[in-house]
Amino acid sequence: MASVAARPILLRRARVFFGIVLPIPTSLRQTVMKLVTAIIKPFKLDDVRQALAEVGVQGITVTEVKGFGRQKGHTELYRGAEYVVDFLPKIKIEIAVVDNLVERVVETIIAAANSGKIGDGKIFVQDLEQVIRIRTGETGADAL
Repeated sequence: MASVAARPILLRRARVFFGIVLPIPTSLRQTVMKLVTAIIKPFKLDDVRQALAEVGVQGITVTEVKGFGRQKGHTELYRGAEYVVDFLPKIKIEIAVVDNLVERVVETIIAAANSGKIGDGKIFVQDLEQVIRIRTGETGADAL
């Protein structure tokens, strides 16, 4: 059994082996990536998209969704009959970014999507374990 001192210790950008610091090959480095998901009002989409482009976001995924929160829907009239709309139309934006851009992306979305009224939306930030570009096979931050 090898002693504790003889075992290699992995660090973020370097590997210590018998007291010698060796760089970790690029293929083994872990880049921290995040998935930012924002639910916003539909009429704010163009403002948010334009603001994100200005801070360097290269790609987003947009989905039309329905939901409710504190807004709890509203009542509408259709052909003289009243009915309750429980789920309101919203836009879901998903953005995969490297960790050092997350704060800027979140601040940009807040500034562009804020109307000051109920139902402006929510932003969720999650760890992103792996990203793979299908066409080239690139992984991690290179695939973003």
